[in-house]
Amino acid sequence: MSGWDEFIAAYGVFLASHAIPVRPPVKPFLTARLGRSGFSLAYSALSVAVLVWLIVAAGRAPHTELWPRAAWQNHITLGAMAAACLILALAAFRPNPFSFGGWHNAAFDAGRPGIVGWVRHPVPAALALWAAGHLAPNGDLAHVVLFGGFALFALLGMRMIDGRRRREMGADRWSELKQAARAGRTLRPDAATFAHLVAGLALLAGMIWLHPHVIGLDPLAW
Repeated sequence: MSGWDEFIAAYGVFLASHAIPVRPPVKPFLTARLGRSGFSLAYSALSVAVLVWLIVAAGRAPHTELWPRAAWQNHITLGAMAAACLILALAAFRPNPFSFGGWHNAAFDAGRPGIVGWVRHPVPAALALWAAGHLAPNGDLAHVVLFGGFALFALLGMRMIDGRRRREMGADRWSELKQAARAGRTLRPDAATFAHLVAGLALLAGMIWLHPHVIGLDPLAW
């Protein structure tokens, strides 16, 4: 399989692996046999495996430069990754009835929504930031398609999740809860928020440390 053939195949499998398992009747069928936790673990493992293959395939694709590499581009990537890590950390183990990945959603308090008051879909938002931030220093065709596609995938995913949650909750209830969460957002962090911010910075530091070992490039070296 040539470089482009592998990249196209990996991209196709990536899209299919995210679209098919969550569609009815596939998801109910798998959930009935694996359980909700089993389905989540299997789906996550499949997603990570296919993502790794896609990233490797992009690196093997023929190099077609669209714009040159420059030192300033690293600052864009690091800034985007800092924002993504902080969003993920602030959303971790907190209720979020608007998106997926929420923790004890029945306990959600629209008067104290946390990050949800600012970002309804923290995981897709972090994915969009990760992808858009990596576009700047990766100006070859394969990586532009890779990261540009991820950013578009995340942004479209937010709209799809909004539509699904609106149908599930009812349009009136969804709009009411969304407005209440917006009204309840604040910039006054408490001790728990501070701990989440520290965890986000630790996550960023860990990813910077792992990057040269996993990807082969040091994000601080350019």
